[in-house]
Amino acid sequence: MNAKVDEVIGSIKQKAGKVTGNKPLQVKGIAQQTKGKLEGALGAAKDKAKDVVRQANQGANRKARKQ
Repeated sequence: MNAKVDEVIGSIKQKAGKVTGNKPLQVKGIAQQTKGKLEGALGAAKDKAKDVVRQANQGANRKARKQ
């Protein structure tokens, strides 16, 4: 499932659990929301790492061409 979707559905479950007094639903919602946030952060970190590697490779290629 998409990280953002997990965040939104988790938030809805958490609020529904809180309003209805359904503690297990509230906890499941918090867990799903947290999972979505973590997946989003992991995805962003992976993208950043790929960018850093790509930039390093480009710099190395430019340096090799100059020699």
